[in-house]
Amino acid sequence: MSNLPEIGYLRLGKIIGDPKTTPPTPPIIPVSATTWWEGIKTGIYPKPTKISKNISAWAVEDIRDLIIKLNGDKALL
Repeated sequence: MSNLPEIGYLRLGKIIGDPKTTPPTPPIIPVSATTWWEGIKTGIYPKPTKISKNISAWAVEDIRDLIIKLNGDKALL
């Protein structure tokens, strides 16, 4: 898994990966975009913060907490 910054925000492509970038961005949480947005609706995944009208991002702390919740292991961080 890629290293998470200490603080800041992550956009969706960094969280679920983006094979179209050069080099491809590996996923932190390997789910599809549809699964991710559905998980937000059902409360599995954290809600985003609106950075601007068309940009949503997630706090690194929320993603770190999610990884711990899903895996139960801080060693993955």
